[in-house]
Amino acid sequence: MPDALSAALATDGIWFLAFGALLAGIVRGFAGFGTAMIYLPVAGQVLGPFEALTTLIIKDLTAPLIHVPRALRDGQPGDVMRLGLGAALAVPVGVWLLTLVPAHVFRWGVSLVALGLLVCLIAGLRYRGPITKPLIFGTGATGGLLGGSVGLPGPPVILLFMSSNLPAKTIRANNTLYLILADILLLAVLMWKGLMVGTAVVLGALMILPYLIGNGVGAFMFRPGYETLYRRVAYGIIAASALLGLPIWDG
Repeated sequence: MPDALSAALATDGIWFLAFGALLAGIVRGFAGFGTAMIYLPVAGQVLGPFEALTTLIIKDLTAPLIHVPRALRDGQPGDVMRLGLGAALAVPVGVWLLTLVPAHVFRWGVSLVALGLLVCLIAGLRYRGPITKPLIFGTGATGGLLGGSVGLPGPPVILLFMSSNLPAKTIRANNTLYLILADILLLAVLMWKGLMVGTAVVLGALMILPYLIGNGVGAFMFRPGYETLYRRVAYGIIAASALLGLPIWDG
C-alpha cells in the first residue's frame, strides 16, 4: 500500500485530476448527474482507460451516498431496479469491447457520447410516450453497454428521464440512485476480470475529498425552483470538459 500511495501521489497531472473531481462533484450535487461526463474527459488525459474508470468508481461510490435517503424519498426505486437489471446484462459486454480498443478510442468515445447527449437535450428532444417497464429495462441495458465501454452509463437514462415530464426532483433522484447502482455493477465486473490497478484504487481514494467537497457545495446550491438554470450550467460544464477531452488537442 505505501508503494501504491507513493505511485499515486507521483501521478502526472494529479492536481488536474483533483480539479476534475471537484467540478464533477459540484455538478452532481446540484444537478444529480454529470459526474462521469465531466470527470472522464479530464481523467482520460492523465490516465489509461481502466485506470480512469477505477478512479471514477472509487470516488463515485462514496460521496453520492449522502444523497441516497433523499433520493429514495423523491425517486422511483422500482424503476431504478429495472434499469439496474438491464445494465447488469450489458456491462460485461461493454467492458469486453473496451479491452479491444486503444486508449485514444476510449477518449473519443467518452467525449462524443457526452456531446451527443447534450445535442439531444439542447435540441429539445422529448419522449412523449409512456415510460413502460420494457422501455426502462432496455434503457438500462443501453446504459450498461456504454458504462462498460466508455464509462458513461448515464446518458441513455438521463435522456429518458430529462426528456420526460417528470418533476425535477424525481429526475434527480432517479439519476442519483441509478448511477450508484451502475458504479457497483461496473466495479464488480472490473474486479471479476482482474482489470483494476492498485495505484488507480489509491488515486481514486485520494479523489474522494475534492469530490465530497464538490458534492456538498452542489447540494447546498440546489433549489428545485431553479431547474432551468441548473440544466444550463450543467450543459455548459459538460460541453467544455468533453471538448477539452478530445484527442485532437494532444501535442
